[in-house]
Amino acid sequence: MNLSVETSVECDSWRSIANLDALIGQCLAAALAETDERLREGAEVSLLFCDDARIRALNAQFRGMDKPTNVLSFPGPEPLETAHVLGDIAIAYETVAREAVEQGKALPDHLCHLIVHGFLHLLGYDHETDEEAEAMEADEARALQSMGIADPYREPPTPEGH
Repeated sequence: MNLSVETSVECDSWRSIANLDALIGQCLAAALAETDERLREGAEVSLLFCDDARIRALNAQFRGMDKPTNVLSFPGPEPLETAHVLGDIAIAYETVAREAVEQGKALPDHLCHLIVHGFLHLLGYDHETDEEAEAMEADEARALQSMGIADPYREPPTPEGH
């Protein structure tokens, strides 16, 4: 599948991620491989790498939630199989970096999880019900595993005796 990926880096902190464009491509391909979706050749996905202030404004405007979040997805209006534009994904640096530290994850690994998560939303996945969440999380975990990234939903093992 040949996706067209438009990337906008508004927050310079994101430039610390080595080979960001290649990483994005790997994440999108891995996520798509876990689905049964057949997309139009050259379908476009846009990614905005922003800061907390920008994502907070987007979250307030489009979701009525006046607070920053890690990732937002905005699916396009067309049916997936014929869509020229699949949609947009916005990811906030400060929130993602803080979560990576809190969860003991490498920043690039956590970013990959959020790119996969956001892209699956563009493909129609949701997590409003337990069943939806389990299906989405399973596909996310498999996509990340194919990239050598640990399952983000599994608790890390605790050392013996702790």
